[in-house]
Amino acid sequence: MTDRRLTLMAVHAHPDDEATGTGGVLARYAAEGIRTVLVTCTDGRCGDGPGGVKPGDPGHDPATVASMRRQELEASCDVLKISDLETLDYADSGMMGWPSNDAPGSFWQTSVEEGAARLAELMRHYRPDVVVTYDENGFYGHPDHIQAHRITMAALEMTALTPKVYWTTMPRSAMQRFGEILREFHEDMPEPDPAEAAAMAEIGLPDDEITTWVDTTAFSGQKFDALAAHDSQGENIFFLKMGKERFGELMGMETFVRVKDSTGAAVPENDLFAGLR
Repeated sequence: MTDRRLTLMAVHAHPDDEATGTGGVLARYAAEGIRTVLVTCTDGRCGDGPGGVKPGDPGHDPATVASMRRQELEASCDVLKISDLETLDYADSGMMGWPSNDAPGSFWQTSVEEGAARLAELMRHYRPDVVVTYDENGFYGHPDHIQAHRITMAALEMTALTPKVYWTTMPRSAMQRFGEILREFHEDMPEPDPAEAAAMAEIGLPDDEITTWVDTTAFSGQKFDALAAHDSQGENIFFLKMGKERFGELMGMETFVRVKDSTGAAVPENDLFAGLR
């Protein structure tokens, strides 16, 4: 152990992803004096525009959306007390199958080697003790999430610096509960077709395969406020519809699967920094 400040680096695809999956740990570890570094890979230009205008519709200006989402990202970082924000500013690729997947300069079209080299430079600068990103499917198959996973794992290979590496995940038991809550808020929502239901059932992991359960209940208010900072995307952020109290009850635990460890800390664990302090 040294006197160097412990550092957490979270690598996310879009503005607002930092709050959805890791808002609790970012806020918690910042409060504990740990340096928190957020790397956001894309500019979010495929999000909703002012007034809720959708990508591809008349009046949707990607450059305006990107600028607006950068401001929202900075506001979210202020709420979560994130120490350092780094943006790679690749063009948002949109959902899988959208024409924007093929746009020159999109993150999905960027070579893994290029993205990894830029991220590796940041890793060498910040020397994170813990790195968090998505699994190989980007949690739910979004191309930018998948690409964030790829460049992160490649950058880790280039640097060989980080003692602990995690992928975000969700317990299957919680995914089932979210489905029930979604129907509670949308009573007229039709039952998903069997193929869609089967795909949803594969998201996340069985509870006994999750290595790391971090209680962030005390910081769920900050997490809610960080999500709310991304006001332009509010229509797509289901969790905000719960209200802060219900949100805190349901979103107080953040879960991860540990994929690299040099500390020997036993699992399951309740701290991303177990074995480091």
